[in-house]
Amino acid sequence: MVGSIETMGSPDNNNHHQQQHQQNGYSSAHHSTNGTNSGQEEKLDELRRLLGKADGDPLRIVGVGAGAWGSVFAALLQDSYGQFRDKIQIRIWRRAGRAVDRSTAEHLFEVINSREDVLRRLIRRCAYLKYVEARLGDRTLYADEILKDGFCINMIDTPLCPMKVVTNLQEAVWDADIVVNGVPSTDTREVFEEISVYWKERISMPIIISLAKGIEAALSPVPHIITPTQMIKLATGVPMENILYLGGPNIASEIYNKEYANARICGAEKWRKPIANFLRQPHFIVWDNSDLITHEVMGGLKNVYAIGAGMVAALTNESATSKSVYFAHCTSEMIFITHLLAEEPEKLAGPLLADTYVTLLKGRNAWYGQMLAKGELSRDMGDSIKGKGMIQGVSAVGAFYELLSQQSLSVLHPGVKKPVAPVELCPILKTLYTILISRERSSEAILQALRDETLNDPRERIEIAQTHAFYRPSLLGQS
Repeated sequence: MVGSIETMGSPDNNNHHQQQHQQNGYSSAHHSTNGTNSGQEEKLDELRRLLGKADGDPLRIVGVGAGAWGSVFAALLQDSYGQFRDKIQIRIWRRAGRAVDRSTAEHLFEVINSREDVLRRLIRRCAYLKYVEARLGDRTLYADEILKDGFCINMIDTPLCPMKVVTNLQEAVWDADIVVNGVPSTDTREVFEEISVYWKERISMPIIISLAKGIEAALSPVPHIITPTQMIKLATGVPMENILYLGGPNIASEIYNKEYANARICGAEKWRKPIANFLRQPHFIVWDNSDLITHEVMGGLKNVYAIGAGMVAALTNESATSKSVYFAHCTSEMIFITHLLAEEPEKLAGPLLADTYVTLLKGRNAWYGQMLAKGELSRDMGDSIKGKGMIQGVSAVGAFYELLSQQSLSVLHPGVKKPVAPVELCPILKTLYTILISRERSSEAILQALRDETLNDPRERIEIAQTHAFYRPSLLGQS
């Protein structure tokens, strides 16, 4: 459990160590043994050397965006390296002004009082009283304010370590060595266009690690996908060799609770290998891969089908049979789409299915589909949901549908024996579009699509993709 203290010695010594670490600004829950500390410091020193950092000049890492994964990522770094304060500075930016509503404040108070380590930490920091007042309705808390105490507005049930929070974007990023993009793909372009203004005088470009999963569609000069890393490059002029994507089958709160997890950092070899080594922890294994754009697109694709999975689960009362039927069809569509996007799609099968699986089990997109089907949410409420953040799959449905509707990408339909837009062979994607984007149909349409007796065997869709020259490099902006 996060917050437990596993140390040897007397209770007094334990309390002293716990207090000392909390005063230093990082969670004693995650502090390591001396041997591990030594290993962490060696990894930090190696990255500092590669970046040319002089003694006395701290490595500056900034998380931009404080959703669940962005906050956890910054907290993991703080827990791992925050003790080396003369060598590294870790901070996180989020917009100021978002108030915490009364019901969330009441729930937060319950979380605090259920965790003795958190309760003690807040009392020592003289921060407990404001949560009492917020519970009573005598004070308004703000998301950036509680983040400093280790509470992410989208993940209240998982307290993090205290963090350095900056609400002025220029102050946060102007001298950063490494910037972690934790804002949704739908906000990435706007945020990094503002950041580019603050980097005009920079001599050297920072390293950027993007966590965003989502895509945009562009139709000119040819239909193609724009990913968050490409948005960042276009907005800032930072070369692609300095921009990386980190993704994997993971749930943010479980990673912070030290459930064993793995991820993959993708990009140019110059930085992906040293950054993978820097991020790697015993419970969080980071591999590296050169195929940045394709992995990034796959991270957005699985969110599309996760929404439909949530709808099917809710509408069938969690029927295992119905969910398996949906899984067969949605995975066949994803395989079909990967053959359009990747020259060697078989290399993506494992990572894509793993990421899809965890999202279906516990991801926010599947949850969103469930809530829509149950009538507890409506599309009129938008894509940013209280307590969950941005539902990336909605915009991805629109983007993939728009791209795959283009006749210039036509493939041969096995039934009618004539060229059709690829989306015509993706009935689940088409149905999700009519539910989420055009809003012509209700959530029940997803079941109608599954139960259509004219629906082809999903095996046939995979065979079509495997036996035709489907690969369209132009879709990912490649020649």
